[in-house]
Amino acid sequence: MTELLIGIFNGVSIGSVLLVSALGLAIAFGLMGVINLAHGELMMLGAYTTFVVQNVFRGFGEPFFNLYIIFAIPLAFFVAAAVGFGLERGVIRYLYGRPLETLLATWGVSLILQQFVRSVNWAIAFGVIAFLLKDLIRWAVLQALNLAKIQSVALKTWLDKLNVVAAFALGFGVIFAVNLTKNDALTKPWFSARNVDVTAPQWLQGGLSLGSAQLPYSRIFIIVLTLICLGAMYWFLNKSNWGLRIRAVTQNREMSSCLGIPTARVDALTFALGSGLAGIAGVAIALLGSVGPNTGQNYIVDAFMVVVVGGVGNLLGTILAALGLGIINYLIGSGTFVTVFTSLQAPQFLLDLATFFATTSMAKVMTFVIIIGFLQFRPAGLFPPKGRTAEL
Repeated sequence: MTELLIGIFNGVSIGSVLLVSALGLAIAFGLMGVINLAHGELMMLGAYTTFVVQNVFRGFGEPFFNLYIIFAIPLAFFVAAAVGFGLERGVIRYLYGRPLETLLATWGVSLILQQFVRSVNWAIAFGVIAFLLKDLIRWAVLQALNLAKIQSVALKTWLDKLNVVAAFALGFGVIFAVNLTKNDALTKPWFSARNVDVTAPQWLQGGLSLGSAQLPYSRIFIIVLTLICLGAMYWFLNKSNWGLRIRAVTQNREMSSCLGIPTARVDALTFALGSGLAGIAGVAIALLGSVGPNTGQNYIVDAFMVVVVGGVGNLLGTILAALGLGIINYLIGSGTFVTVFTSLQAPQFLLDLATFFATTSMAKVMTFVIIIGFLQFRPAGLFPPKGRTAEL
């Protein structure tokens, strides 16, 4: 029985990671119908942000190092949210209503982010900063023209052309400068393709004794972090003005637009919020194991399964689906069922079946089989959407 309780606890901790990542995915998919295949890479960026913050605080000494996780959580949220906001403004907003193109575009973005993490160095960082400064200057000039009430189409067209020329000039300038200096410090990758390890603070090491077993403090912290995120999301969606706008746009976009709700801003805010939650999930992933460029790919399929099983855009369904899938996947893959069946002297065919699926890869196969069987009876998930839009 102790092994079963430990397995359920570990499954809940894994389900908590899926829940935080699937929350943002469920909101964005329910609001905009966007299948974001780059969601896993946003989790990966949150994990790498945790790694960077850890290294910065390690240089300050032991007392400060134990506090790094407190600073890593909001920073990972803002980094992932900023990337998600740029993704929505730069790519996704041009592809609304075209799910196949959105899927392909976000898949391409996921590959770009993976390669960016493998290759990023000071030269690339300077190029990105210069590119962002270029856009910031263009935005400031346009704002100044609007304040001066200058509505010249020719002038704005000239600025756009100048912006394109500046982009090429900056790109070639950075490449030329790097090749000219031959400085290894500028060209050495920050992370490369290898996995990196995140060390938990001292107060998250060890565990809570439960008989002959232990409940790791790091997993307890992940569960508490998930509960905090759930409470914050519930308050935001149900008590804030922007949460009211998000729920209105989710139910009826056309009517919300007619009533004066800025649907474009709601889309951008929602996508940034979902991306930020993915960044927080990345912090949790960093505490569970090593972090690499492909880290997000291990969770993106499970996060989509959580959204499908729970019901698109339903908070309670997402919670139940994430915890259920996390527990089932861990109990099967860790061999907990084998131990339980052996102690209960279960029939031999059940013991052989549990042994056959007692690996991580085969546990995913069994989990998918269970999901497929479930969707035969509940194709819209645990809590299907209601109203006229559910019939479209």
